[in-house]
Amino acid sequence: MVYIYDTTLRDGAQTKGVSFSLEDKLRITLALDDLGIHYIEGGWPGSNPKDLAYFEAVKGLSLKNSKIVAFSSTKRKGVKVEEDPNIQQLVKTEVPAVTIFGKSWDAHAVKGLGVSLDENLELIGTTISYLKKYFDQVFFDAEHFFDGYKSNPEYALKTLKVAQEAGADCLVLCDTNGGTLWYEVEEILDAVLKEVGAPIGIHAHNDSDMAVVNSLIAVKKGAVQVQGTINGLGERTGNANLCSIIPNLVLKMKVESIPKENLKKLYKVSRLVSELSNRPHPLNLPYVGENAFAHKAGVHVSAVEKSSELYEHVKPEVVGNKRKIVVSELSGRSNIVSKAKEFGIELDKGAPEVREILKRIKELEAQGYQFEGAEASFELLLREALGKGKKYFELKGFRVLTEKRSEDEEAYAEATIKVEIPEEIARKKGFKERFEHTAAEGRGPVEALDKALRKALEKFYPSIKEVKLTDYKVRILNETAGTQASPRVLIESTDGRRKWGTVGVSPNVIEASWLALADAFKYKLSLEDKE
Repeated sequence: MVYIYDTTLRDGAQTKGVSFSLEDKLRITLALDDLGIHYIEGGWPGSNPKDLAYFEAVKGLSLKNSKIVAFSSTKRKGVKVEEDPNIQQLVKTEVPAVTIFGKSWDAHAVKGLGVSLDENLELIGTTISYLKKYFDQVFFDAEHFFDGYKSNPEYALKTLKVAQEAGADCLVLCDTNGGTLWYEVEEILDAVLKEVGAPIGIHAHNDSDMAVVNSLIAVKKGAVQVQGTINGLGERTGNANLCSIIPNLVLKMKVESIPKENLKKLYKVSRLVSELSNRPHPLNLPYVGENAFAHKAGVHVSAVEKSSELYEHVKPEVVGNKRKIVVSELSGRSNIVSKAKEFGIELDKGAPEVREILKRIKELEAQGYQFEGAEASFELLLREALGKGKKYFELKGFRVLTEKRSEDEEAYAEATIKVEIPEEIARKKGFKERFEHTAAEGRGPVEALDKALRKALEKFYPSIKEVKLTDYKVRILNETAGTQASPRVLIESTDGRRKWGTVGVSPNVIEASWLALADAFKYKLSLEDKE
């Protein structure tokens, strides 16, 4: 049995730019418990009021699978353990388990803590033996263990033996600087297991991109506890990524850990942590990234449709993810047919319209279009090519002016737009006038254009009010052209229930923005028609 120890709420929260609120921490706790994580490290109660509040609030949660763990350092030099404020804060948490970190690298003890090597051993032993009176389990994080072993193996092993003799339930070997390679982990684990009898754990950082593999190798050598974070959050380049470790343990190594059926919850937990971290969800994460099961090349798509294992090492549904067929200039007819099926459109691979659609996509991508992040624009294109598209409005012209009256005054923009609604739709909605000519102001030209288009359309299509732009990106396609370069505009929109992406390309950035904006509103209206 290998126990998963999650430190997202403590080590993960040390990621640059990440700050979890108390409510965030409680939501993540519930999600990790539902996933089946064995231990959740909630924080360091002696370090800040938020972590202290967490340990009080978490008592109100009804957890089914997880044990909450509090974290702290060994007692301070020259202070009695029963009088050390950090240690006493641990005792007040009343959690079932605690983790204490201590120095196992001789240089850190002497230079960092300013203690002798013997004094450092005393700090470790006294702290653990005291805490064993109050907690069911006490784990010892041997900080910088691998660097310490390489520097002074005899002393690094002494720190483990002292912790073991004091009653530590698990000795966790920490690659705190993240610079240890896999073969070193193997060799050092072999040496450690000959010297100590207590259960061994691993806590790896990813500074040399070895955190996941070092964790798995440690398990292979006999480690029974693996520490890490969701999405690999953590100091510098992060900690070992549990979203990779867990499925590798369960699916590949066939190790007993969290229940296999719980893996289908992994993708949602990963996304939740990204959202609460206020960070984009990494596309290229194994297992849980949006691209983990994305297929772009036509040969790949054709093969996957015949037998998924030909280009997928596991089924995406097992980890809660899903296959994504990407349409691009590398596409084949299989991509078009598969993508159309997602939209509820059945196509024959050999049909002439499929060849025409593929030809059109390749022409557009040669101009700079990209449909990988703009599937809404692709669906509109597909339906139009098949004669299934619907014209909701037609542009009769727009004008955008930007004005700045003085050096100290902010620039502002004004957009004027004229659109025409199809006669059939106007008549059905009870409008005699089919044209709408409006103007709006904005802080920039795109905002002004967006507001003007909304004013023009909301009269005929009230649901347009639900649409919000959540992201706007401009990419210069031919960078060497300077100010004559053609931009590609990608827009992400939502109506509160769904998200979709649209794209526009033009030598004029305002026109490119118009094309992406127009598609965003057309797609929303097409969703209304499907309901």
